[in-house]
Amino acid sequence: MLTMGVNGYSQYQTELTVSLNEYTKELEIRQEFVYYNNSNYNLGVIYFNDWANAYSDKNTALAKRFAQEFKKSLHLAKDAERGSTTIFSVVDDAYNGLLWNRTDGEDIIKVTLNDILRPQESTKLFITYKVKLPPNKFTPYGYDPKGDYYLKDWYLTPAVYDGKWHLYSNKNLEDLYTNITNTVINFKYPDSLYIASNFRIESQTEFPNGQFAQLRGNRQRSGEIILKTKKEFTTHITPYMSFVTNISAPRYSPIGQGISINKVADFIYTNLGAYPHDKILVSEVDYEKDPLYGLNQLPSFIRPYEEQFQFEMKFLKTALNSILRETMFLDPRKDQWLNSAIANYLMIAYVEEYYPDQKLLGKLSRIWGLRSFELAKMDFNDQYAFLYNLTARKNLDQALKTPNDSLIKFNQKIANKYKAGLGLAYLGEYIGKERIDESIKSFYEYYKLNNVKVFDFESILKRSTTKDINWFFQDYVSTDRKIDFKIKKAKKDGDSINVTIKNKQGTNVPISVFGLKKDSVISKYWFSDIELEETFSIPNNEEDKLVLNYDQKIPEFNQRDNWKSLKGFLSSNKKLSFTFFKDAENPYYNQVFYVPVINFNKYDGWAPGLRLYNKTLLERPFVYDFAPSYSFREKAFVGYGKFTYRKYLSKSGLYVANYGIGASTSHFNVNSRYSSITPSLSFGFRPADLISNKREVLSFRYVNILRDFDPSLQNLANDPDNPDYSVFNARYFNRNNGILDYNSWVVDFQLAGNFSKLSFEYEYRKLFESNRQLNLRFFAGKFLSNNTDTDFFSFALDRPTDYLFDYNYLGRSEDSGIYSQQIIIAEGGFKSFLEQRYRFSNNWMATVNGSFNLWRWIELYGDAGLVKNKGVNEKFVYDSGVRLNLVTDYFELYLPVYSNNGWEVSQPNYGEKIRFIITVSPKTLTGLFTRKWF
Repeated sequence: MLTMGVNGYSQYQTELTVSLNEYTKELEIRQEFVYYNNSNYNLGVIYFNDWANAYSDKNTALAKRFAQEFKKSLHLAKDAERGSTTIFSVVDDAYNGLLWNRTDGEDIIKVTLNDILRPQESTKLFITYKVKLPPNKFTPYGYDPKGDYYLKDWYLTPAVYDGKWHLYSNKNLEDLYTNITNTVINFKYPDSLYIASNFRIESQTEFPNGQFAQLRGNRQRSGEIILKTKKEFTTHITPYMSFVTNISAPRYSPIGQGISINKVADFIYTNLGAYPHDKILVSEVDYEKDPLYGLNQLPSFIRPYEEQFQFEMKFLKTALNSILRETMFLDPRKDQWLNSAIANYLMIAYVEEYYPDQKLLGKLSRIWGLRSFELAKMDFNDQYAFLYNLTARKNLDQALKTPNDSLIKFNQKIANKYKAGLGLAYLGEYIGKERIDESIKSFYEYYKLNNVKVFDFESILKRSTTKDINWFFQDYVSTDRKIDFKIKKAKKDGDSINVTIKNKQGTNVPISVFGLKKDSVISKYWFSDIELEETFSIPNNEEDKLVLNYDQKIPEFNQRDNWKSLKGFLSSNKKLSFTFFKDAENPYYNQVFYVPVINFNKYDGWAPGLRLYNKTLLERPFVYDFAPSYSFREKAFVGYGKFTYRKYLSKSGLYVANYGIGASTSHFNVNSRYSSITPSLSFGFRPADLISNKREVLSFRYVNILRDFDPSLQNLANDPDNPDYSVFNARYFNRNNGILDYNSWVVDFQLAGNFSKLSFEYEYRKLFESNRQLNLRFFAGKFLSNNTDTDFFSFALDRPTDYLFDYNYLGRSEDSGIYSQQIIIAEGGFKSFLEQRYRFSNNWMATVNGSFNLWRWIELYGDAGLVKNKGVNEKFVYDSGVRLNLVTDYFELYLPVYSNNGWEVSQPNYGEKIRFIITVSPKTLTGLFTRKWF
C-alpha cells in the first residue's frame, strides 16, 4: 500500500502492455494500475469497467438493450463471434492475489482488496487478461471483414466513486464513465496495419512481422485506437489545433478541404477556446455513430447540399463531439445533455454565421414541384425544432436530465440533443447571444480537463445576466413540460395595444411577441411570468398582426394559434392551402393535403381515388381523412372517411384518449355493397419507462353495418336472418412487444340484437438462447346468447367471416380460389380447410396454435382445439404443417401436412390448400422499420 498526497492533476495512473493477435482477434494485456482514494471514505473494494465483456453472452446489459431496440444480432451470434474478457490474475503491490467477481451486467468487475484503502492513499494493482474482439456487426467496436480494427472502451478502466459508486454497463450509448487517468499503452500490432489514436503517439518502431507503438494520454479518460489496412488518416495542422482525420469528401478538392478545416478550427477556437491536447482525432467511425441525420444520409449522387457545406458540417459536428468528450468530464450518462447543448448550439451558430440562407432541402428547394412545399421553405436550422417536435407531438419527449439509458432511441440520438442546443439558442435570444457565448467560453476555460457538474455551468450563466433564468434549468431542462402559448385576444386602444397571452401548458417560460406590418417585423417584445393568462400593453406602431415566436427560436409545441390579426374578424380567418402529398406544418394556413390512392380487392378490382387529409409530418390532435375512390369493375364510388381527435393526458399510466367516428363503403361480393358507420372511444396505458414495449388499450366502439345484396346470390344475400345490424364492441388489449419475449392478450366482448359473445386470446413468442423460436397462441370464445340460425356471426376455425369488416381481405366472400387461401390469424387460427361442419361454432370454441422453427424462417406448426355447436357434441380438431415465417405477421406461407382431413400433402389439388399472410399496407410496413426508434 502506498501513502501519498492526491492532487487534481495525477489522480490515477495506468500502464498497459498489449499485443494484438491478428489470427485469433485477441488482445493479450498486462495492466499496472495505481488507484488513488480521493474520497473521504475507506474503500474495501474497487470497481472496474470491463465493457469489452458486454458482448460475451445473451444476458448482458448490452444484449438486453439490443432486444429493446428490436435488434437480435447479438442474441443470434455464434459463440465464436462473441467478444469477451478472460481475466487470468489480479494481484496487489505485494503480489498477493485479490478476489474478484462480475456484477449482474457482466461488464463491471468488483475487486476486493486485502487491506482497507484509506482516504488520500493509493494502491497498485497488476491485472493480466485477454480481450477477445467481436466482429463489428453489433457495434462499430471490434474488427471488420477487411482487417480493420476499432478499439474503444476496450481495456479495464476505474469506475467513478464520489461517495457512491457510479456503475454503468455498456449499452452502446457512448457513455463510459471513468476517472481522469494518465495512461501509457505499449502496443504491438501487425506490420500490415496503420495506427491512429486520440492519445499522443510517442514512438513507433518496426520489428519482424510486427510494429510497436507507445501511446500516452495525459488527463484523459480512455484510449481509442483505430487500425487500418490502408493509410487513411492525415494530419491537419492549423494555427489553433491539430486534427488527425480520415473524414473526406471525394467530390471536394483536398485544398478546399484544408481551407474548410482551417475555417472550422478558427470557429471552434473563437467560440470555445484552446484545445489542451496535442491533437484531435476526428474519424469517420465517430461520425457514423452520431451523423447529420436527414437528407445528407442519402447516397452521394442525390445529396442536395454543396460539397463544401456538407463537409464542413460533418467535420464540425464530429470535431465538437470529440473535443467535448475529451475535455469536459461530465457524468456522460446523466449530464450528457450539456455537452450536446454546447455542440448543437455551436452548430446552429456556425450555420447562422457562414450559411444563413441554407435551406433544409438544399438544392432541392429550388426545383419546380418541390419549392412550394413548406419543407422546402424551411431553413437548415429549422430542423432542430422540427425533429424535437416529432417526439413531442407523439407525447414521447423526455426531460433533458433523463439518463441516457432511459431515453428512447430517437430522443437519445436526435431529439434531446437538438432540444438541448435549441435551449441555449432560446436562452440567448432572451438574455443576449453574447452572454451565452461568453458563458460557454468561460465554462470551457475554467473546467476543461476537470470533473465538472451542470451546476458549474448554471452558476456561470446566472452571473452573466440580471434576468431570472431559473426557468431554464427548473422547467426547460428538468421537465418534459411543453411550451405552448396563444394570443387569446388583441385590441388597439389609442396609442397602445392590449394583448392577452394564454399559457396553455402552464410551463412558465418567457415568450416573444412580434409586431408585423405587411409581413415585415416592426417591433419585438419579451414577456415572462405568465402562469395562466396575462394582459400586456404595448405601443401601437400601426401593426396589422401580432405573432408569438415569429422567428421560431423557441421550441414551441404548437404554433397554429400564435397570431392575431389587428384588422378585424374576417382577416383573422386562415386561408385554405392545398398541397400535394404530406408536408410540414404552416401555422398561418388551413392545410389540406391530397394524394392519389389505389386500392384492390376481388370485387372492386383496382379502385383509384384521391385522398384528402390534414395530417402533417408532425402529429396533430384533430385529424380528418377522406379517400373517395372509383371502382371500375363495379362502376361505383367506394372509399372511407374519418374524424379522429387525440388527447394526451399524461406521460404514463392512462396517457392518451382517442375519440373518433369513421365511415367506409366497399363491395364484399359481386354487386353487393357494405357501408359502415362507427363511432369509437379508446384509452391507452403505458408504463413510466418509455423504452418499455408494454402497452395497454381499452376501446369501445359501436359498429353499424348497412348492406345491399345482389339478388342472384344464393348465400347471405337471401338469408332473412342477416339484415343490417349493429354491434357494440368492448375490448381490452395488453401487449409487451419484445423481440425475444412477446406477450399479448385480448379480452373481447360483443353485444348485438340477436347475440352476445365473449372471447379471450393469448399469444406468446420466445426466442431461446439456442436460437430456436417458440410461438404459442390460445383462443377461447363463448356465446353468452345466440338467436341466429346461420354461421355468419359464429366463431370461425380457420377463416373468420369478419362481419365487423376489420380485416383486409382481398376476397372476403370467396370459398374457393387463391383469394380464399388468404389467412388472417384470428379466432380459431387453423390453417387447414376442414369439413364445413367443423369450421364454425355457434356455442363455444377453444384452440391452441403453436409453431417451432427448424432452421431460420422454416417452422413446424400445429393446431388443436375443441369446437362445440348447439345440439351436437364437441369435436376435437387438429392440423399440422410447415410454416415459412419470412416476416412475422407481414409475409408468411403455411403448407399443410396432416389434419383431420388426413395426409393433405398426398391429396389432389394441394396448391389450393396452401395458405398465406400478406401485408400491403404502407403504414403497417413502415411500422416494421420505425419501431426501434420510438
